[in-house]
Amino acid sequence: MKPIIFHIDVNSAYLSWTSLEKLKNGSDIDLRTIPAIIGGDEKSRHGIVLAKSIPAKKYGIQTAEPVASALRKCPGLVVEKPDHTMYRRYSRAMMELLSGYTPDLEQVSIDECYLDFTPIAHLYPSPEEAAARIRDHIFETFGFTVNVGISNVKVLAKMASDFEKPGKVHTLYPEEIPLKMWPLPVSDLFMVGRRSAERLKTYGIRTIGDLAHTDLSFLTAHFKSHGRLMWEFANGIDPSPVVSNRQEAKGVGNSITLSTDVTTAEAAKKVLLSLAESVAARLRKAGQLAGTVAVELKYADFTKASHQAPTLSPCNDTDAIYRLSCSLFDQVWNGEPIRLLGIRSSRLTAEGEPVQLSIFDLPLASMPPDPDAARTDFSGTHPAKKEGEPARSPSPEKLKKLDAAMDAIRKKYGKNAIHKGELTDFSDR
Repeated sequence: MKPIIFHIDVNSAYLSWTSLEKLKNGSDIDLRTIPAIIGGDEKSRHGIVLAKSIPAKKYGIQTAEPVASALRKCPGLVVEKPDHTMYRRYSRAMMELLSGYTPDLEQVSIDECYLDFTPIAHLYPSPEEAAARIRDHIFETFGFTVNVGISNVKVLAKMASDFEKPGKVHTLYPEEIPLKMWPLPVSDLFMVGRRSAERLKTYGIRTIGDLAHTDLSFLTAHFKSHGRLMWEFANGIDPSPVVSNRQEAKGVGNSITLSTDVTTAEAAKKVLLSLAESVAARLRKAGQLAGTVAVELKYADFTKASHQAPTLSPCNDTDAIYRLSCSLFDQVWNGEPIRLLGIRSSRLTAEGEPVQLSIFDLPLASMPPDPDAARTDFSGTHPAKKEGEPARSPSPEKLKKLDAAMDAIRKKYGKNAIHKGELTDFSDR
């Protein structure tokens, strides 16, 4: 049996949840029925539209545009500040309801998740009817609407849930791609941001179908690994499984919303280094090793992306987490400005437990003595590197000792007492 995957997405989550909460507290106005937005203050980087009502959309108001701009378009616009504590409460309640259908559920953001329907398909007449029941159950229980996208792969389920809203169920099976997805503008494809879409248009690639039929070598030459990802998604290729939150429940992570958008890989990797230090230190403090590392991004237009991979062997050292995070970042970043970066570790094991080693953890065979090994550099303290010889990386044991020393210094003098040299010009630590 082919897999059946649902993507469940709350319609205008922040605005819907805010409206419901206000109605519970005696308000006689449903924000969803009037021109209204959720927006915050400029200092916290939320001086932009986070969510909008359907009536507000008719004024041309867009998610992620400045609140001031939205008010110019609609002077009578109602603006409500976000309440993230309340949003998390609604999110948890919805996920608990969905876990009653199946534990094979992967939450990817506060208002969306994937559900592996395959193991429970035999309990329902059809996936479409099951999705409609779930949609109705959520509305009857909480009072907000969701869209449900159905497919055999995650990216197509995600695309289907973005079709007509609100409160709809849509399918996008591989055989439906030419009719339902290929005619759409290339900017509608998941993981194609504004800049990527503009560049694609300069090459005559205007629809998702155009992208799907573009030579892969051309895309990788111009967009590198992101070109392959776009091509695969345009053709409905996505081998990633639904990763049950049961496996992700124990984890350590950290993220940062940046004061200004990051636009270069170099700047992003400085942020990742700071985050890797934080995550690794927390793992060491808890006596845990990470078996999987994930990098999460939120772009300036509030679209999200993430990518994860297993570590070579369970670890909690900064260098290993940082290097894997950089590799994941290179694979997932689409070149768009980034407003949030995060690193999350999971599949944790206790430091004392036996672990599966990779071949890279095995000690190197002993080498014959180097007659020049006694040479020193100008300081007289370190072996001098021969001309043309590549720089040697510190051994894993030395890196662990370095991390331990830095942990001790921070414990005694504060978390900002010491940091790696690469972070000397990184202010958002």
